[in-house]
Amino acid sequence: MNNIENYRLFDLLHHLKSMPLKADALAAKEEGVWRKYSTQEYIDTVNNLSYAFLNLGVKPGDKIGLITNNRPEWNFVDYACLQTGSISVPLYPTISESDLTHVIKDAGITYFFVTDAKMYHKVKACAGNLEIKEIYTIDRCEDLPCIKDLILKGKEQPKEVELEKIKASVKNTDLATLIYTSGTTGNPKGVMLSHHNFISNIMATYSLCDFKFEWRALSFLPLNHVYERMLSYLYISLGISVYYAENLEKIGDNLKEINPHIFVTVPRLLEKVYEKIVSKGSELTGIKKALFFWALNLGLRFEQHKANGWWYEFQLNLANKIIFSKWREALGGNIVVIASGGSALQPRLARVFFAAKIKVLEGYGLTETSPVIAVNNFDDNNNKIGTVGPVISNVTLKFAEDGEICVKGPNVMMGYYNLPELTAETIDAEGWFHTGDIGILEDGKFLKITDRKKEMFKTSGGKYITPQITENKLKESRFIEQVMVIGENEKFPSAFIVPSFAFLKTWCEKHNIPYTSDAEIINNEQVKNRIIQEVETTNLALAQYEKIKKIELLPKEWSIDGGQMTPKLSLKRKVILNENTHAYNKIYKSI
Repeated sequence: MNNIENYRLFDLLHHLKSMPLKADALAAKEEGVWRKYSTQEYIDTVNNLSYAFLNLGVKPGDKIGLITNNRPEWNFVDYACLQTGSISVPLYPTISESDLTHVIKDAGITYFFVTDAKMYHKVKACAGNLEIKEIYTIDRCEDLPCIKDLILKGKEQPKEVELEKIKASVKNTDLATLIYTSGTTGNPKGVMLSHHNFISNIMATYSLCDFKFEWRALSFLPLNHVYERMLSYLYISLGISVYYAENLEKIGDNLKEINPHIFVTVPRLLEKVYEKIVSKGSELTGIKKALFFWALNLGLRFEQHKANGWWYEFQLNLANKIIFSKWREALGGNIVVIASGGSALQPRLARVFFAAKIKVLEGYGLTETSPVIAVNNFDDNNNKIGTVGPVISNVTLKFAEDGEICVKGPNVMMGYYNLPELTAETIDAEGWFHTGDIGILEDGKFLKITDRKKEMFKTSGGKYITPQITENKLKESRFIEQVMVIGENEKFPSAFIVPSFAFLKTWCEKHNIPYTSDAEIINNEQVKNRIIQEVETTNLALAQYEKIKKIELLPKEWSIDGGQMTPKLSLKRKVILNENTHAYNKIYKSI
């Protein structure tokens, strides 16, 4: 599909008919077996659910809530909304009750689709007296209304003429969805995205690599997030089969079962894959262990365009045959490309995966830009490790005086729902969307994100600190799981560090240090001094005013459920500060 400029998103689904039909357009595990939906069944199910919507009285502009894990039914609801002109409002399953109550009221949701009885009762309780006409479960749950029955009713009472009339009335500039972003402060705000916002982004990312109709994609990042969602639209436009992982713990098994060619991820998951590989390598002995770390160290020195010379390339070729081939097998053996986004990818990870012939293409974007602004391509001339790649073809970029990235293009949102003043603050009078990120262009071509504008802070000496750069360097240490640089209006920067407790246990055993609990081990002087060594190594590459002077080790990992991280794994810095005032005071009040 070369020109989809006039398409609405539901046209992508029906475009599948012009391609060879597939037996596995979509697939997910049901009771331990892959349940596959053919191209025709996919289209028929969406149409039947659309008829059911019309029978319920759903009208264009009505808001439909959706809370479920990644599964084929997510698509059925999404496309039924798109076809009937109603607006899908997808939400994270982990959404707090206060945020859920806010969204139901702010969006004016009329119908809701949820995974199971637990989520049914959560939505019902949060809705209170608000006007939700019905909540349907996707799993069959005793006497609760179920999507399966709704699809069957639509099949029995088709409204083809009415549906076609509505589809014909939908313009590609119409609102397609409301995606609520849960920021680090305040209520979630609804980002309004049109059919054309997504379509333009799909068109501009066709150049990412040489996609093939025969490919299979593994999907595990939340579909309600714009990142995985846009990619799912891209997959369907190309006829790529989509398999949904059972859960994050089963990704390794699912990779080996379906042998995918592509998946998208966030850096934290890649870091965990890398750590697991290195941990297994550490358990080897003798020549096998020596070969593993020889290959790993080669990988960490990887340079693009064969810059390390013929001898390095000769060794790397050997390492790929005897060591890195096993890495590729662990990812299913067919992986052509992995896209990474959501936060900064450590360059060392990109290097070692590139060395292993696993191309990890880092990109950048926001919910408000549908999402892609820039992305590294499979082609080496349009790829640079340590950057987020070239700006996509239909987006224009400029830097504000303070270095903030500003963009214009057909991917920029329609605005924030019910928030005209915030929209005017974010999209200026000339149409430039202000991203809130600071960046530079390398080689006049490759965008590099240096920090979040809101996360930069000044020390009392007036020096600007960009915490993410230091944090990403510190997280390269095997001793450090999570880190937050602090020190606004103080004399020097410091850091809260959550150690990698799994690795720390192994290290303590090796050094005969008793390990009773995570809470106790962080008070051990040997442990603290060893982690300070890691900090000092990072400090060598920092300017004097950026160096981390003091640290406090924390006993518990930050999480979404704990409230310290957003669903896309960004730190809620104010929350973490408020929860750790004692540790903060130990650093700064004892000066």
